[in-house]
Amino acid sequence: MTSTDTSRVKLGTSDLAVSQLSLGGNVFGWTADEEQSFAVLDAYAAAGGNFVDTADVYSSWAPGNSGGESETVIGNWLRSRGNREQIVVATKAGMAPGLDNLRRDTVRRAVEGSLRRLGVERIDLFYTHRDDLDTPVEEIVTTLDELVREGKVRELAASNIGPERLAASLEFAAREGLARYVAVQPHYNLVSRDTYEGDLAGVVAAHGLSAVPYYALASGFLTGKYRPGAQVDSARAQGASRHLETARGPRVLAALDEVAAAHGAEVSSVALAWLAAQPTVAAPLASARTVEQLPALLAAASLRLTEAELKLLDGASA
Repeated sequence: MTSTDTSRVKLGTSDLAVSQLSLGGNVFGWTADEEQSFAVLDAYAAAGGNFVDTADVYSSWAPGNSGGESETVIGNWLRSRGNREQIVVATKAGMAPGLDNLRRDTVRRAVEGSLRRLGVERIDLFYTHRDDLDTPVEEIVTTLDELVREGKVRELAASNIGPERLAASLEFAAREGLARYVAVQPHYNLVSRDTYEGDLAGVVAAHGLSAVPYYALASGFLTGKYRPGAQVDSARAQGASRHLETARGPRVLAALDEVAAAHGAEVSSVALAWLAAQPTVAAPLASARTVEQLPALLAAASLRLTEAELKLLDGASA
């Protein structure tokens, strides 16, 4: 696969320079076995990609799995390819069975497990996978700072966190001189804008953070393959097809079709390009089960939408 766009973007206030598409590892060890996963990772890296995302909970939901399968696949790939220094590895903790909180001991145990499965000495970007309202901000931030000082984690981020707790975390870190979050990973796409826009995006902007949105393609709906009467063979088909039952879903598809036709591009490329053009977004996150699914995702990085096209998509998704 030829390189599409190897330009890098900085994550928040950190020195991490990452690809404009983050490759999601949720399918590795689930709908993609190790051989398929290696093929996707190889193709992504060959195209200039360097930002791989996983979590300790992936994919505990699959029959026979217990969690950590994705990290193990990625760790095996890094070791077999000898490319650890070229890849920014992001993982998360706080949702795995038995490790589903952000108390100090739990987070530390989770990090040790991730380091072991990934076969790395340091996690480049470590996310709290979801907020734990039962654990004080002070305990969470202090624990994360310890991990950075010990060299086990390079930079910090938060997923599934509310604006108030994010602001409190950042303010505590600043006041105490502790390591702070540099990025967030929110649920955000053309059919789910209120999950990020507004107060959360405001805190991110005010503190100079970057967003790496997940569900960037709405579980596949924004690839355009879900249409009235269409049957799609996917583990996520039920979740994606429900958007057809809303007023917004078909309206967004129509707008995406129009813009895609104007550029000779795939619908998914346009959906990701819209996301990448939004304030504070550094790199949309999307996963590929097969190598054939990758080119449309990678093409988004070099697709520049006009102001009129962005306005059309904004209106359709409002």
